[in-house]
Amino acid sequence: MALQTDLPANRMQNFRPLADFPPTEWGFSFVSFSFPEMEFESYNRQVEELKNIVMGMLMASKKDAVENVEFINLLCRLGVSYHFETEIEDQVDYVHDALPSFLENNDHDLHTVALLFRVLRQYGCKVSSDVFKKFKDTNGEFKKTITSDVKGNLSLHEAAHLSVNGEQILDEALEFSRTNLESLATQSGPRLARHIKYALIRPIHKTVQRLEAREYISFYEEEDFRNETLLKFAKLDFNRVQLLHQQELSTLSSWWKDLNLVEELPYARDRIVEMYFWVNAMHFEPQYALARILSTKLGALITVIDDTYDAYSTNEELQHFTKAVIRCNIDAIDQLPTDSMKALYRALLSYFDDVANEVSKNGKSFTAVNYVKEEMKEMIRTYIVEAQWCNDRFVPPLNEYVRNGKISIGFMATTTVFFVVETARIKELEWLTSKAKISEAGCLFLRLMNDIVTHEFEQKREHCASAIECYMKEYGVSMNEAVKELQKTCADAWKDINEDCLKPTAISMNLLNVCVNNARATDVVYESNDAYTNASCLKGRISLLFVEKIPLQS
Repeated sequence: MALQTDLPANRMQNFRPLADFPPTEWGFSFVSFSFPEMEFESYNRQVEELKNIVMGMLMASKKDAVENVEFINLLCRLGVSYHFETEIEDQVDYVHDALPSFLENNDHDLHTVALLFRVLRQYGCKVSSDVFKKFKDTNGEFKKTITSDVKGNLSLHEAAHLSVNGEQILDEALEFSRTNLESLATQSGPRLARHIKYALIRPIHKTVQRLEAREYISFYEEEDFRNETLLKFAKLDFNRVQLLHQQELSTLSSWWKDLNLVEELPYARDRIVEMYFWVNAMHFEPQYALARILSTKLGALITVIDDTYDAYSTNEELQHFTKAVIRCNIDAIDQLPTDSMKALYRALLSYFDDVANEVSKNGKSFTAVNYVKEEMKEMIRTYIVEAQWCNDRFVPPLNEYVRNGKISIGFMATTTVFFVVETARIKELEWLTSKAKISEAGCLFLRLMNDIVTHEFEQKREHCASAIECYMKEYGVSMNEAVKELQKTCADAWKDINEDCLKPTAISMNLLNVCVNNARATDVVYESNDAYTNASCLKGRISLLFVEKIPLQS
């Protein structure tokens, strides 16, 4: 994309499109956190002891394929499957290889077939959606005999969210199960009704894994046939990992406080904690701490840069800042017109140095940081294009808007940091940045979800047209109709994400899951409004994950 920095001066150069962003919900409250070494060591010791017992349970479950998959599903939902990644992958591959004959020789119910389908697909296995044909009648409709099967419909609903393009039977299954579950929720007891309603709002495949674990531990605790050892293991591990996350939040909050951007740029959103929530969703496991910290730092800086373009700076100031970022050299700082821009620019260059130092320290290619720099430069180019559209009051064709908006939304920048820290291999970085289906779909999904929920707030001030306006203008439809069509595009984007995760995959599943989990965070944060900007909407979830321990005694 060509760099456009000369914005027409058809408005006063000192015009500032100020936004009234809500204040921070957390301030620097995590700065004072003191890591409790003894408590952590106690958790560690108990987790390691129970881990060996749970490993024995996992191995024992191999005697029966259904029991094995059910146990794997339980480990996933309780948030502890990461302890047994290698063993689970081996077992899933074994079940997948045996699946055709296994299904042929056994008449399994809807719950079992749907569970097998979902868990195997979750691990990248190509299971045909034809396995659900047995539950259809001669008219090609799902049998009426399964409409009252709560467990079966819950499992079918969860399985349908792993569909790929062209799987009409799963589209039908999603609608069928949703309709049934909405009715069944009204006929069920309070506990089951709550579980059904939660599944309808937040299906397993599209929620933040740590939130799913927190919710499911509470649900599992009330099960009559719960495994007490497994429940205790999940609770202890959740609290253990929470301490590590609190430590990371303390480190990030101290960095953010020392930068002093909150004071120097009061017009921008202060969202370091909310950004950590988002990045934590991309991979919560302890071994990804450095990737989380560096991705969160960039995300926080991007938020401030975005607000600088959208909600504060004049056209002339933006031209200078854009040129400086493209140069990416400290010498360019003298060309910046304001002290606040100099502070922001200095913070960005310092961040690039930090990434380079951390990557080199871990024995990885120093040049990998250039991928992060290039993503940022590309994003800045799209920001200035949007500023020009805003300045001209220009509503671009939808395709042109989306092409630009998929970059400006920032999905690729934070994802690239994760890749740089976790692999730094040129092969994976080239794949990620060469318009892979999963990254393109993730960018599109984030762009459209953001536009759908932020549209009305942003249009109250001078702001670039969103996908909503572009669609309305191009197709001559109402805002509601535009939103419905864009929501369909979002659903299709999820199918592309699912498709790129089916084996054989271009890169490791752990790296692919960075993209998948980024989309999951998007789905949660933009569930019904812009909870990132309206941070009070995320406060309860953040508190559940990073503040409140799970009581060990029920």
